[in-house]
Amino acid sequence: MHTRKRILVTGGAGFIGSHLCARLVTDGHDVLCVDNFYTGTKDNILSLLDHPHFELMRHDVTFPLYVEMDEIYNLACPASPVHYQYDPVQTTKTSVHGAINMLGLAKRTGAKIFQASTSEVYGDPEVHPQTESYKGNVNPIGPRSCYDEGKRCAETLFFDYRRQHQLGIKVARIFNTYGPNMHPNDGRVVSNFIVQALRGEDITIYGDGAQTRSFCYIDDLVEGFVRLMASDDDVTGPVNLGNPGEFTIKQLAELVVEKTGAKSQLIYKPLPEDDPMQRCPDITLAKQTLDWAPSVPLEQGLDKTIAYFETLI
Repeated sequence: MHTRKRILVTGGAGFIGSHLCARLVTDGHDVLCVDNFYTGTKDNILSLLDHPHFELMRHDVTFPLYVEMDEIYNLACPASPVHYQYDPVQTTKTSVHGAINMLGLAKRTGAKIFQASTSEVYGDPEVHPQTESYKGNVNPIGPRSCYDEGKRCAETLFFDYRRQHQLGIKVARIFNTYGPNMHPNDGRVVSNFIVQALRGEDITIYGDGAQTRSFCYIDDLVEGFVRLMASDDDVTGPVNLGNPGEFTIKQLAELVVEKTGAKSQLIYKPLPEDDPMQRCPDITLAKQTLDWAPSVPLEQGLDKTIAYFETLI
């Protein structure tokens, strides 16, 4: 017998949130999507709006929310530098007050709660690849700190709520993720390159292009979320979710140019402050505890992502 759960997804109209909502509805659950539409958009969830088991609420998680839920996925927070640096104080409040409000809701309702944390908690890492035991190298007063430290504080709160109130928590550290529903102006490298290529513009690389990233396709990430939430109570995380395949930024740019058939040239600009040189997850823990590993190769994921952006542009 299928047990239909009542599941809250904060930031549910965002890039990752919209895919998670679709997956949870498909899995047969009642989904309440909460978003203040700062970076999320109704376009991402249009296909869900008429579904009888999907509900949308405009709400900002920095204010308390009073609903009855079995599970909570806390994804609310602008995640690209362009958006989180625009209003850094609000970014920190979203991470910290948002976590406090959602943890309070979980405590009251007895819900299991999931925190979408980030590889940014590792800062500009001095350990490669990054394991969950690595404490990070984060600048607490730089232009990216509102996001990095906000997410670090949210993790602190989650584990303190578990120790103090025996709350059922799950914490995932998300590495670079891409796919349809990405914001075209979010300043992230995959969307930037694809949009520039499709518009026939030159492709902007910050730094010399030798810095590396690992790119996880959205479907793989959502599968990791669902498995972590369903895992045993003693599996709290933090657990890295990302694709350990590593590419230089220049390699990514060349691949996008090739796949779009663009005539774009690569142009180089100075690297922004605190931009990490290497970012690659060690996913041993996810493999062992969740039997999870990404399956979509970059070339295949890029084809789907480019096709999505072609419909926008």
